[in-house]
Amino acid sequence: SKQWYQRRVRGQPAVCALVCNFTAPTADKPALLTHSEVETYFHEFGHAMHQICSQAEHAYFAGTNVERDFVEAPSQMLQNWCWEPESLKLMSGHYKDGSAIPDKLLDKLVASKQANVATTTCRQLVFALFDQDIHTKENADTAASFSNANERVMGTPAPASTNFAAQFGHMAGGYDAQYYGYMWSEVYSDDMFQSVFRDAGVLSKEAGLKYRTCILQPGGSIDAFDMLKNMLGREPNSDAFFKAKGFA
Repeated sequence: SKQWYQRRVRGQPAVCALVCNFTAPTADKPALLTHSEVETYFHEFGHAMHQICSQAEHAYFAGTNVERDFVEAPSQMLQNWCWEPESLKLMSGHYKDGSAIPDKLLDKLVASKQANVATTTCRQLVFALFDQDIHTKENADTAASFSNANERVMGTPAPASTNFAAQFGHMAGGYDAQYYGYMWSEVYSDDMFQSVFRDAGVLSKEAGLKYRTCILQPGGSIDAFDMLKNMLGREPNSDAFFKAKGFA
């Protein structure tokens, strides 16, 4: 049909919406987002950009239809801009007079990224190990499994009479047996950010276009590892990940 032909030639426009639960405005104040909320917004908007910028030929491979252990790379990639003074100054200001965040306060905010980083990293490891454990058994005691994973990584079991898995939504939302992808994707996003944007500048149009062309545009039509090699000019590694965590 003519309609089918037009869709085939022109492509189908990408449609994506973010539905967020952020701080609401009050009678005398606008919605003033916390830094954590801004980071969450950038994370989810990274998924939206992945969808919107995709130009894959087939919808099956468009946008976020990529390998599960890569899908969180574009979202975690965008979070980096929430920790850079140059970009933070552009997106912030006093809600009454528009004055910029004082440099001293901005420096403290950026430095706070390293606060408890070992604990938060270990927390992700606990979730990933728990996920793998319960999905490699015919029958699993989720409370015991999580407690064992917590003790293995954190050194202490989970609190008695608790079952974290009962509210671990990712286990029923498509990440079952694949939660490790969050940390695996972070290795990739840190490598891309440190290797490309750190040298070129976080607001570099050239670096941004390279990222859009090599990573966002193909969707899942190219293997993620090949997209990364196209972006980096080499195979990815974990050096930037450990550096970002302050471990190297």
